[in-house]
Amino acid sequence: MTRTEIMSSRSGGEGSAPEGVGSGSPVTGGAPIAVAPALHELMSPEQNVQRIMRTGTVWFGVAVGATAVVLGLLLSAGWRPAMLNPSEGVLWWVGSFLVVLSIGLIGWSGCPILEVDVPTADRNKTRTMQLGTMLFIVGGAFAMFAVLMGPAL
Repeated sequence: MTRTEIMSSRSGGEGSAPEGVGSGSPVTGGAPIAVAPALHELMSPEQNVQRIMRTGTVWFGVAVGATAVVLGLLLSAGWRPAMLNPSEGVLWWVGSFLVVLSIGLIGWSGCPILEVDVPTADRNKTRTMQLGTMLFIVGGAFAMFAVLMGPAL
């Protein structure tokens, strides 16, 4: 169903009002119904899926590398999660879980395999990339806050 058909069905279907004119309800007051502009070609599902598969691999590598560097430096300095008090420990493990989950989502987004048709893959990969990025930032902040609240080495 196209956007025009959707807008037409919302305004009462064909024949209920002239093209581009509202139904005269109190909400629209007879004003024209706005139709969303067409997507730019760079945001087409095909282009977007290709871009996510190309850049998702890079994001995955950077996320894994950043996590490895931070955790490696902490562990080599003698820090351990057991040093944290219980509330800080919970914050650390929640943050760590979110980071691991985010890396999985980013990795799945960047995987060059389409499980379904392109429009569905576009929606799925876009959402998982956005969610993965957000969870990486939030989880990393939680984990680092727990480390900072813990005892100094």
